Amino acid sequence: METVFGIDAALLSRIQFAFTISFHIVFPAFSIGLSAFIATLEVLWLWSGKDHFHLLARFWTKIFAVSFAMGVVSGIVMEYQLGTNWARFSQIIGNTLGPLFAYEVLTAFFLEASFLGIMLFGWNRFPPWLHTMASIFVALGTAISGFWILAANSWMQTPAGFAIENGITYPVSWFEIIFNPSFPYRFVHMMIATYITTSMVVAATGARYLLAGRLRTEAMTMLRMGLGMLAILAPVQAFVGDQHGLNTLEHQPAKIAAIEAHWEDRGPAELVLFAWPDTQGERNLAEIAVPRLGSLILTHRWDGRFKGLKDFPREDRPPVAPVFFSFRVMVGLGLLMIAIGWIGCWLLWRKRIEGARWFLRPLGFAWPIVFIALLSGWMVTEIGRQPWIAYGVLRTSAAVSPVTAGQVLISLILFVLCYFVVFSIGIWYIHRMIRRGPHTILHPETLPNRPLAGGRPEDEEEVAA
Repeated sequence: METVFGIDAALLSRIQFAFTISFHIVFPAFSIGLSAFIATLEVLWLWSGKDHFHLLARFWTKIFAVSFAMGVVSGIVMEYQLGTNWARFSQIIGNTLGPLFAYEVLTAFFLEASFLGIMLFGWNRFPPWLHTMASIFVALGTAISGFWILAANSWMQTPAGFAIENGITYPVSWFEIIFNPSFPYRFVHMMIATYITTSMVVAATGARYLLAGRLRTEAMTMLRMGLGMLAILAPVQAFVGDQHGLNTLEHQPAKIAAIEAHWEDRGPAELVLFAWPDTQGERNLAEIAVPRLGSLILTHRWDGRFKGLKDFPREDRPPVAPVFFSFRVMVGLGLLMIAIGWIGCWLLWRKRIEGARWFLRPLGFAWPIVFIALLSGWMVTEIGRQPWIAYGVLRTSAAVSPVTAGQVLISLILFVLCYFVVFSIGIWYIHRMIRRGPHTILHPETLPNRPLAGGRPEDEEEVAA
Protein backbone atom coordinates (compact mmCIF):
# COMPACT_ATOMS: atom_id res chain seq x y z
CA MET A 1 0.00 0.00 0.00
CA GLU A 2 1.36 3.40 -1.00
CA THR A 3 2.19 5.74 1.84
CA VAL A 4 3.41 9.32 2.21
CA PHE A 5 5.70 9.92 5.18
CA GLY A 6 4.54 6.54 6.45
CA ILE A 7 0.83 7.48 6.32
CA ASP A 8 -1.56 5.65 4.01
CA ALA A 9 -4.55 7.03 2.10
CA ALA A 10 -7.07 5.78 4.68
CA LEU A 11 -5.47 7.68 7.57
CA LEU A 12 -4.96 10.79 5.44
CA SER A 13 -8.64 10.65 4.42
CA ARG A 14 -9.61 10.39 8.08
CA ILE A 15 -7.42 13.38 8.93
CA GLN A 16 -8.93 15.38 6.07
CA PHE A 17 -12.50 14.60 7.05
CA ALA A 18 -11.74 15.31 10.70
CA PHE A 19 -10.26 18.68 9.75
CA THR A 20 -13.19 19.76 7.60
CA ILE A 21 -15.89 18.54 9.98
CA SER A 22 -14.15 20.24 12.91
CA PHE A 23 -14.68 23.54 11.12
CA HIS A 24 -18.18 22.61 9.98
CA ILE A 25 -19.65 21.43 13.27
CA VAL A 26 -18.91 24.75 14.99
CA PHE A 27 -21.07 26.86 12.67
CA PRO A 28 -24.27 24.74 12.48
CA ALA A 29 -24.16 24.24 16.24
CA PHE A 30 -23.94 27.99 16.76
CA SER A 31 -26.53 28.71 14.04
CA ILE A 32 -29.14 26.31 15.43
CA GLY A 33 -29.01 27.89 18.88
CA LEU A 34 -28.71 31.43 17.50
CA SER A 35 -31.77 31.09 15.26
CA ALA A 36 -33.83 30.04 18.29
CA PHE A 37 -32.43 32.99 20.28
CA ILE A 38 -33.35 35.44 17.49
CA ALA A 39 -36.87 34.02 17.21
CA THR A 40 -37.26 34.39 21.00
CA LEU A 41 -36.11 38.01 20.84
CA GLU A 42 -38.64 38.78 18.12
CA VAL A 43 -41.47 37.17 20.08
CA LEU A 44 -40.49 39.23 23.12
CA TRP A 45 -40.42 42.35 20.94
CA LEU A 46 -43.95 41.67 19.64
CA TRP A 47 -45.22 40.85 23.11
CA SER A 48 -43.61 43.74 25.00
CA GLY A 49 -43.07 46.37 22.32
CA LYS A 50 -39.63 47.15 23.78
CA ASP A 51 -37.19 48.37 21.17
CA HIS A 52 -34.09 46.78 22.67
CA PHE A 53 -35.43 43.31 21.80
CA HIS A 54 -35.85 44.47 18.21
CA LEU A 55 -32.35 45.96 18.20
CA LEU A 56 -30.80 42.76 19.53
CA ALA A 57 -32.75 40.59 17.07
CA ARG A 58 -31.45 42.60 14.12
CA PHE A 59 -27.93 42.59 15.48
CA TRP A 60 -27.74 38.83 16.02
CA THR A 61 -29.44 38.19 12.66
CA LYS A 62 -26.42 39.75 10.97
CA ILE A 63 -24.11 37.40 12.84
CA PHE A 64 -26.40 34.46 12.09
CA ALA A 65 -26.16 35.23 8.36
CA VAL A 66 -22.35 34.93 8.37
CA SER A 67 -22.36 31.80 10.54
CA PHE A 68 -25.08 30.15 8.45
CA ALA A 69 -23.19 30.87 5.22
CA MET A 70 -19.96 29.38 6.55
CA GLY A 71 -21.85 26.32 7.76
CA VAL A 72 -23.36 25.76 4.31
CA VAL A 73 -20.02 26.16 2.54
CA SER A 74 -18.20 23.74 4.84
CA GLY A 75 -21.08 21.27 4.66
CA ILE A 76 -20.97 21.11 0.86
CA VAL A 77 -17.29 20.21 1.01
CA MET A 78 -18.02 17.24 3.25
CA GLU A 79 -20.72 15.99 0.89
CA TYR A 80 -18.17 15.89 -1.91
CA GLN A 81 -15.69 14.02 0.29
CA LEU A 82 -18.17 11.15 0.60
CA GLY A 83 -17.52 10.56 -3.09
CA THR A 84 -13.88 11.53 -3.43
CA ASN A 85 -12.47 9.96 -0.27
CA TRP A 86 -15.13 7.51 0.93
CA ALA A 87 -16.62 6.02 -2.23
CA ARG A 88 -16.88 2.51 -0.78
CA PHE A 89 -18.78 3.91 2.19
CA SER A 90 -21.27 5.48 -0.23
CA GLN A 91 -21.49 2.26 -2.21
CA ILE A 92 -22.10 -0.01 0.77
CA ILE A 93 -24.09 2.28 3.08
CA GLY A 94 -25.62 4.70 0.56
CA ASN A 95 -28.95 2.86 0.25
CA THR A 96 -29.54 3.34 3.96
CA LEU A 97 -28.10 6.77 4.74
CA GLY A 98 -28.59 8.51 1.38
CA PRO A 99 -32.33 9.04 1.87
CA LEU A 100 -31.75 10.57 5.31
CA PHE A 101 -29.54 13.25 3.76
CA ALA A 102 -32.18 13.79 1.08
CA TYR A 103 -34.90 14.19 3.75
CA GLU A 104 -32.71 16.78 5.45
CA VAL A 105 -32.65 18.82 2.25
CA LEU A 106 -36.37 18.40 1.51
CA THR A 107 -37.73 19.06 4.99
CA ALA A 108 -35.13 21.35 6.55
CA PHE A 109 -32.97 23.16 4.03
CA PHE A 110 -35.92 24.09 1.81
CA LEU A 111 -37.78 25.41 4.88
CA GLU A 112 -34.77 27.46 5.95
CA ALA A 113 -34.16 28.79 2.43
CA SER A 114 -37.81 29.72 1.94
CA PHE A 115 -37.95 31.96 4.99
CA LEU A 116 -34.30 32.99 5.29
CA GLY A 117 -34.78 35.76 2.73
CA ILE A 118 -37.59 37.31 4.77
CA MET A 119 -35.55 36.97 7.94
CA LEU A 120 -32.49 38.69 6.46
CA PHE A 121 -34.02 41.24 4.06
CA GLY A 122 -37.55 41.77 5.31
CA TRP A 123 -37.12 44.00 8.37
CA ASN A 124 -38.62 47.09 6.67
CA ARG A 125 -40.64 45.26 4.03
CA PHE A 126 -42.94 42.97 6.00
CA PRO A 127 -45.10 43.47 9.08
CA PRO A 128 -43.41 42.48 12.36
CA TRP A 129 -45.65 39.46 12.92
CA LEU A 130 -44.71 38.01 9.52
CA HIS A 131 -41.02 38.62 10.05
CA THR A 132 -41.27 36.92 13.46
CA MET A 133 -42.99 33.92 11.88
CA ALA A 134 -40.21 33.72 9.29
CA SER A 135 -37.60 33.69 12.04
CA ILE A 136 -39.50 30.96 13.88
CA PHE A 137 -39.63 28.83 10.71
CA VAL A 138 -35.89 29.32 10.13
CA ALA A 139 -35.26 28.18 13.71
CA LEU A 140 -37.54 25.20 13.14
CA GLY A 141 -35.71 24.39 9.91
CA THR A 142 -32.32 24.36 11.60
CA ALA A 143 -33.67 22.05 14.31
CA ILE A 144 -35.14 19.67 11.70
CA SER A 145 -31.79 19.72 9.90
CA GLY A 146 -30.15 18.63 13.14
CA PHE A 147 -32.76 15.88 13.48
CA TRP A 148 -31.84 14.23 10.16
CA ILE A 149 -28.09 14.67 10.48
CA LEU A 150 -28.15 13.20 13.99
CA ALA A 151 -30.34 10.34 12.76
CA ALA A 152 -27.72 9.48 10.13
CA ASN A 153 -24.80 9.83 12.52
CA SER A 154 -26.57 7.81 15.21
CA TRP A 155 -27.24 5.02 12.74
CA MET A 156 -23.51 4.84 12.06
CA GLN A 157 -23.00 4.43 15.82
CA THR A 158 -25.83 1.95 16.44
CA PRO A 159 -27.04 0.51 13.10
CA ALA A 160 -30.57 -0.91 13.03
CA GLY A 161 -33.43 -1.63 10.63
CA PHE A 162 -31.31 -2.92 7.73
CA ALA A 163 -30.29 -6.09 5.94
CA ILE A 164 -27.07 -6.95 4.10
CA GLU A 165 -27.19 -8.52 0.64
CA ASN A 166 -24.00 -9.12 -1.33
CA GLY A 167 -22.12 -6.84 1.06
CA ILE A 168 -24.55 -3.91 0.53
CA THR A 169 -26.92 -2.60 3.22
CA TYR A 170 -30.59 -2.26 2.34
CA PRO A 171 -33.31 -0.61 4.46
CA VAL A 172 -35.84 -2.90 6.09
CA SER A 173 -37.52 -0.55 8.56
CA TRP A 174 -37.17 3.21 8.16
CA PHE A 175 -38.57 3.73 11.63
CA GLU A 176 -35.79 1.60 13.15
CA ILE A 177 -33.17 3.27 10.95
CA ILE A 178 -34.19 6.79 12.00
CA PHE A 179 -35.02 6.01 15.61
CA ASN A 180 -32.08 3.70 16.16
CA PRO A 181 -31.06 2.84 19.74
CA SER A 182 -28.75 5.83 20.31
CA PHE A 183 -30.66 8.49 18.35
CA PRO A 184 -32.88 9.91 21.14
CA TYR A 185 -29.88 10.44 23.41
CA ARG A 186 -27.62 11.88 20.72
CA PHE A 187 -30.28 14.20 19.34
CA VAL A 188 -31.24 15.66 22.72
CA HIS A 189 -27.59 15.88 23.79
CA MET A 190 -26.57 17.72 20.61
CA MET A 191 -29.53 20.10 20.54
CA ILE A 192 -28.93 21.12 24.14
CA ALA A 193 -25.27 21.65 23.20
CA THR A 194 -26.30 24.07 20.44
CA TYR A 195 -28.40 26.15 22.84
CA ILE A 196 -25.62 26.13 25.44
CA THR A 197 -23.18 27.27 22.74
CA THR A 198 -25.31 30.27 21.84
CA SER A 199 -26.08 31.07 25.48
CA MET A 200 -22.38 31.23 26.30
CA VAL A 201 -21.56 33.49 23.35
CA VAL A 202 -24.49 35.79 24.12
CA ALA A 203 -23.57 36.03 27.82
CA ALA A 204 -19.92 36.73 26.98
CA THR A 205 -20.95 39.49 24.57
CA GLY A 206 -23.20 41.07 27.19
CA ALA A 207 -20.37 40.96 29.72
CA ARG A 208 -18.01 42.76 27.36
CA TYR A 209 -20.52 45.53 26.67
CA LEU A 210 -21.27 45.99 30.35
CA LEU A 211 -17.58 46.18 31.21
CA ALA A 212 -17.11 48.82 28.52
CA GLY A 213 -20.03 50.89 29.85
CA ARG A 214 -21.99 50.52 26.62
CA LEU A 215 -25.52 49.46 25.79
CA ARG A 216 -26.48 48.72 29.37
CA THR A 217 -30.08 47.65 28.62
CA GLU A 218 -29.03 45.36 25.78
CA ALA A 219 -26.07 44.00 27.77
CA MET A 220 -28.23 43.17 30.77
CA THR A 221 -30.77 41.46 28.51
CA MET A 222 -28.05 39.30 26.97
CA LEU A 223 -26.65 38.45 30.39
CA ARG A 224 -30.06 37.51 31.80
CA MET A 225 -31.01 35.36 28.82
CA GLY A 226 -27.57 33.82 28.30
CA LEU A 227 -26.76 33.06 31.93
CA GLY A 228 -30.34 31.96 32.63
CA MET A 229 -30.26 29.40 29.82
CA LEU A 230 -26.79 28.29 30.87
CA ALA A 231 -27.86 27.77 34.49
CA ILE A 232 -30.78 25.60 33.37
CA LEU A 233 -29.40 23.71 30.38
CA ALA A 234 -25.87 22.91 31.58
CA PRO A 235 -27.10 20.73 34.50
CA VAL A 236 -29.74 19.18 32.23
CA GLN A 237 -26.95 18.36 29.78
CA ALA A 238 -25.07 16.55 32.55
CA PHE A 239 -28.15 14.38 33.21
CA VAL A 240 -28.68 13.69 29.50
CA GLY A 241 -24.99 12.84 29.16
CA ASP A 242 -25.33 10.32 31.98
CA GLN A 243 -28.24 8.62 30.21
CA HIS A 244 -26.31 8.73 26.95
CA GLY A 245 -23.43 7.01 28.72
CA LEU A 246 -25.68 4.17 29.88
CA ASN A 247 -26.88 3.71 26.31
CA THR A 248 -23.32 3.73 24.98
CA LEU A 249 -22.27 1.12 27.55
CA GLU A 250 -25.02 -1.15 26.23
CA HIS A 251 -24.34 -0.70 22.51
CA GLN A 252 -20.68 0.40 22.27
CA PRO A 253 -18.88 -1.08 25.29
CA ALA A 254 -15.43 -0.68 23.69
CA LYS A 255 -15.98 3.07 23.48
CA ILE A 256 -16.85 3.26 27.18
CA ALA A 257 -13.77 1.21 28.05
CA ALA A 258 -11.64 3.70 26.09
CA ILE A 259 -13.37 6.70 27.69
CA GLU A 260 -12.54 5.33 31.12
CA ALA A 261 -9.14 3.85 30.15
CA HIS A 262 -10.55 0.68 31.74
CA TRP A 263 -8.27 -2.19 30.75
CA GLU A 264 -9.55 -5.13 32.79
CA ASP A 265 -12.81 -6.15 34.43
CA ARG A 266 -11.47 -7.16 37.84
CA GLY A 267 -14.47 -6.09 39.88
CA PRO A 268 -16.14 -2.75 40.67
CA ALA A 269 -14.39 -0.14 38.54
CA GLU A 270 -12.66 2.96 39.81
CA LEU A 271 -13.19 6.37 38.21
CA VAL A 272 -9.90 7.38 36.60
CA LEU A 273 -9.58 11.13 37.10
CA PHE A 274 -6.22 11.33 35.35
CA ALA A 275 -3.79 8.91 33.77
CA TRP A 276 -1.56 8.43 30.79
CA PRO A 277 -2.94 5.42 28.88
CA ASP A 278 -0.17 3.09 27.74
CA THR A 279 -1.66 1.27 24.76
CA GLN A 280 1.27 -1.04 24.19
CA GLY A 281 1.55 -2.04 27.84
CA GLU A 282 -2.25 -2.13 28.28
CA ARG A 283 -2.11 -0.12 31.48
CA ASN A 284 -2.37 3.40 32.85
CA LEU A 285 0.63 5.41 33.94
CA ALA A 286 0.49 8.08 36.67
CA GLU A 287 -3.08 7.07 37.45
CA ILE A 288 -5.25 9.02 39.89
CA ALA A 289 -8.52 7.19 40.54
CA VAL A 290 -11.44 7.00 42.95
CA PRO A 291 -12.42 3.42 43.88
CA ARG A 292 -15.86 2.16 42.79
CA LEU A 293 -16.98 5.57 41.51
CA GLY A 294 -16.65 4.43 37.90
CA SER A 295 -19.10 1.61 38.54
CA LEU A 296 -21.53 3.95 40.28
CA ILE A 297 -21.52 6.44 37.41
CA LEU A 298 -21.63 3.94 34.55
CA THR A 299 -23.90 1.25 36.00
CA HIS A 300 -25.56 3.19 38.86
CA ARG A 301 -24.44 0.43 41.23
CA TRP A 302 -21.53 0.34 43.68
CA ASP A 303 -20.70 -3.21 42.63
CA GLY A 304 -21.40 -2.76 38.91
CA ARG A 305 -18.97 -4.20 36.38
CA PHE A 306 -18.32 -3.58 32.72
CA LYS A 307 -15.93 -4.86 30.07
CA GLY A 308 -12.35 -3.68 29.88
CA LEU A 309 -10.32 -3.02 26.75
CA LYS A 310 -8.58 -6.39 27.09
CA ASP A 311 -11.95 -8.06 26.48
CA PHE A 312 -11.80 -6.81 22.89
CA PRO A 313 -9.27 -7.78 20.20
CA ARG A 314 -6.64 -5.11 19.63
CA GLU A 315 -7.93 -4.48 16.14
CA ASP A 316 -11.40 -3.69 17.53
CA ARG A 317 -10.28 -1.14 20.13
CA PRO A 318 -10.60 2.60 19.55
CA PRO A 319 -7.57 4.86 20.09
CA VAL A 320 -7.56 5.22 23.87
CA ALA A 321 -5.61 8.42 24.60
CA PRO A 322 -7.58 10.91 22.42
CA VAL A 323 -10.92 9.51 23.60
CA PHE A 324 -9.84 9.46 27.26
CA PHE A 325 -8.50 13.02 27.32
CA SER A 326 -11.24 14.52 25.11
CA PHE A 327 -13.92 13.19 27.40
CA ARG A 328 -12.28 14.77 30.45
CA VAL A 329 -11.93 18.10 28.68
CA MET A 330 -15.62 18.00 27.76
CA VAL A 331 -16.77 17.09 31.27
CA GLY A 332 -14.43 19.59 32.95
CA LEU A 333 -15.62 22.45 30.77
CA GLY A 334 -19.22 21.36 31.27
CA LEU A 335 -18.82 21.62 35.05
CA LEU A 336 -17.20 25.04 34.57
CA MET A 337 -20.21 26.21 32.54
CA ILE A 338 -22.59 25.00 35.26
CA ALA A 339 -20.61 27.10 37.75
CA ILE A 340 -20.67 30.14 35.43
CA GLY A 341 -24.43 29.88 34.96
CA TRP A 342 -25.21 29.47 38.66
CA ILE A 343 -22.81 32.18 39.86
CA GLY A 344 -24.05 34.56 37.17
CA CYS A 345 -27.70 33.99 38.07
CA TRP A 346 -26.92 34.50 41.76
CA LEU A 347 -25.24 37.83 40.94
CA LEU A 348 -28.21 38.83 38.80
CA TRP A 349 -30.65 37.89 41.57
CA ARG A 350 -28.65 39.89 44.12
CA LYS A 351 -28.32 42.78 41.60
CA ARG A 352 -24.55 42.75 41.98
CA ILE A 353 -23.46 41.73 38.51
CA GLU A 354 -22.66 45.24 37.26
CA GLY A 355 -20.04 45.67 39.96
CA ALA A 356 -18.68 42.12 39.74
CA ARG A 357 -15.78 42.80 37.38
CA TRP A 358 -14.04 39.70 38.77
CA PHE A 359 -16.84 37.71 37.13
CA LEU A 360 -17.57 39.79 34.03
CA ARG A 361 -13.98 40.10 32.84
CA PRO A 362 -13.26 36.32 32.56
CA LEU A 363 -16.82 35.76 31.29
CA GLY A 364 -16.21 38.15 28.41
CA PHE A 365 -13.37 35.95 27.19
CA ALA A 366 -14.90 32.59 28.14
CA TRP A 367 -16.84 32.00 24.91
CA PRO A 368 -14.16 29.72 23.32
CA ILE A 369 -14.61 27.08 26.03
CA VAL A 370 -18.03 26.12 24.72
CA PHE A 371 -16.60 25.41 21.25
CA ILE A 372 -13.71 23.46 22.78
CA ALA A 373 -16.23 21.38 24.74
CA LEU A 374 -18.27 20.85 21.57
CA LEU A 375 -15.26 19.65 19.58
CA SER A 376 -14.11 17.46 22.47
CA GLY A 377 -17.50 15.77 22.59
CA TRP A 378 -17.38 15.19 18.84
CA MET A 379 -13.91 13.62 19.17
CA VAL A 380 -15.19 11.27 21.88
CA THR A 381 -18.10 10.23 19.67
CA GLU A 382 -16.27 9.77 16.39
CA ILE A 383 -12.83 8.57 17.46
CA GLY A 384 -14.49 6.29 20.01
CA ARG A 385 -16.37 4.58 17.18
CA GLN A 386 -13.16 3.50 15.47
CA PRO A 387 -12.15 1.22 13.85
CA TRP A 388 -15.72 1.18 12.49
CA ILE A 389 -17.28 3.75 10.19
CA ALA A 390 -20.60 1.95 10.72
CA TYR A 391 -20.31 0.17 14.05
CA GLY A 392 -20.03 -3.58 13.57
CA VAL A 393 -20.97 -3.30 9.88
CA LEU A 394 -18.19 -1.58 7.95
CA ARG A 395 -14.61 -0.86 8.99
CA THR A 396 -13.16 2.56 8.23
CA SER A 397 -10.23 0.99 6.37
CA ALA A 398 -12.67 -0.78 4.03
CA ALA A 399 -14.65 2.38 3.22
CA VAL A 400 -11.92 4.54 1.69
CA SER A 401 -11.88 5.38 -2.03
CA PRO A 402 -9.28 3.78 -4.35
CA VAL A 403 -7.10 6.90 -4.38
CA THR A 404 -3.41 7.33 -3.67
CA ALA A 405 -1.99 8.78 -0.49
CA GLY A 406 -0.30 11.52 -2.53
CA GLN A 407 -3.63 12.64 -4.01
CA VAL A 408 -5.25 12.84 -0.59
CA LEU A 409 -2.27 14.72 0.86
CA ILE A 410 -2.43 17.38 -1.88
CA SER A 411 -6.16 17.91 -1.33
CA LEU A 412 -5.61 18.04 2.45
CA ILE A 413 -2.99 20.76 2.09
CA LEU A 414 -5.30 22.76 -0.18
CA PHE A 415 -8.16 22.39 2.29
CA VAL A 416 -6.02 23.59 5.17
CA LEU A 417 -4.88 26.65 3.24
CA CYS A 418 -8.36 27.55 1.90
CA TYR A 419 -10.13 26.95 5.20
CA PHE A 420 -7.75 29.06 7.21
CA VAL A 421 -8.09 31.95 4.76
CA VAL A 422 -11.86 31.82 4.25
CA PHE A 423 -12.91 30.99 7.79
CA SER A 424 -10.39 33.31 9.39
CA ILE A 425 -11.98 36.16 7.43
CA GLY A 426 -15.48 35.02 8.47
CA ILE A 427 -14.59 34.70 12.15
CA TRP A 428 -12.77 38.06 12.03
CA TYR A 429 -15.86 39.68 10.51
CA ILE A 430 -18.16 38.24 13.17
CA HIS A 431 -15.78 39.49 15.86
CA ARG A 432 -15.74 42.91 14.20
CA MET A 433 -19.54 43.10 14.18
CA ILE A 434 -19.64 42.16 17.86
CA ARG A 435 -17.07 44.84 18.69
CA ARG A 436 -19.16 47.46 16.89
CA GLY A 437 -22.29 46.43 18.72
CA PRO A 438 -26.00 46.49 17.89
CA HIS A 439 -26.30 50.29 18.00
CA THR A 440 -24.76 50.57 14.52
CA ILE A 441 -27.42 48.64 12.63
CA LEU A 442 -30.33 51.07 12.68
CA HIS A 443 -28.68 54.03 10.93
CA PRO A 444 -30.52 55.15 7.80
CA GLU A 445 -27.46 54.24 5.75
CA THR A 446 -27.84 50.59 6.72
CA LEU A 447 -30.43 49.58 4.14
CA PRO A 448 -32.76 46.62 4.66
CA ASN A 449 -31.28 44.90 1.61
CA ARG A 450 -27.82 44.90 3.20
CA PRO A 451 -28.15 42.41 6.08
CA LEU A 452 -24.40 42.19 6.56
CA ALA A 453 -23.78 45.93 6.55
CA GLY A 454 -21.75 46.97 9.56
CA GLY A 455 -22.52 50.57 10.51
CA ARG A 456 -20.59 53.66 9.88
CA PRO A 457 -16.89 53.43 10.77
CA GLU A 458 -17.01 56.72 12.61
CA ASP A 459 -19.63 55.28 14.98
CA GLU A 460 -17.53 52.30 15.95
CA GLU A 461 -16.76 52.01 19.63
CA GLU A 462 -14.39 49.23 20.57
CA VAL A 463 -15.27 47.03 23.49
CA ALA A 464 -12.65 47.06 26.23
CA ALA A 465 -10.29 44.13 25.95
